[in-house]
Amino acid sequence: MEQTLWSHLPLLVRSNSKDSVEYILQALWRTRKTGLDPADRDIIRDMLQLQNESDLDPLFVCLRMLIRRCVYDNIGRDEIQKLFPSEVLPELQRLLTLLLQKFQREWRQDVLKDQGALPRLKTMTWDMANSDAEFADPVAVINLKLLNDSQSRSKESEVKFELANDTLEAMLNSMYSIRDQLSNVVSIMFAVFLLHSVSCSTESKYFSLSFLGNLIVPSHLLLRVRHQMTIYLKMQICCR
Repeated sequence: MEQTLWSHLPLLVRSNSKDSVEYILQALWRTRKTGLDPADRDIIRDMLQLQNESDLDPLFVCLRMLIRRCVYDNIGRDEIQKLFPSEVLPELQRLLTLLLQKFQREWRQDVLKDQGALPRLKTMTWDMANSDAEFADPVAVINLKLLNDSQSRSKESEVKFELANDTLEAMLNSMYSIRDQLSNVVSIMFAVFLLHSVSCSTESKYFSLSFLGNLIVPSHLLLRVRHQMTIYLKMQICCR
């Protein structure tokens, strides 16, 4: 980020309180797709006690870039303060870091909602049936019930399709590949945990489980990894 943009951050010091800076960040996030309307701009200008509205735009550009870095880049909570160069006032660094840490998870969840969640499988049933074609081999009729949680109320839908022997073989091969890849994810995560806990005492290893909360993986995989870790930790305690 250019130095000229950083030089506009001290305008935030002119605000009346921490709540005012929080309002500005929330307003910028809320209008990330549309931009601030004139009413919001007037409110923020009054908060910062600015005479010229044109002074707002460089500040907004700087803050929006900070927000994007925190939300869209792989930046942990403890790394946010490293985004600021040394010329930014320390008290301003602390304030913005605190607020960005406060909203980082919520804003990332908003991004996931914007992208839209895929439906998840509720149940699967199947039955055998004869194909419409004469003298054709029987086919399996698969019935899937799906739940879409991206809406305010979970909506259920149903998908039905046929599988012949050749297409079933192709599907099974793909499913075996998916199973192997998911198993590899669990193994890798467990290996990461072992490396992560090498330098920790037995008691503190329980707290190292918390690093799993920062990984974006399906919840059932987390449960499997936690189970493996629990067994490992119990073995370590018994050996002491």
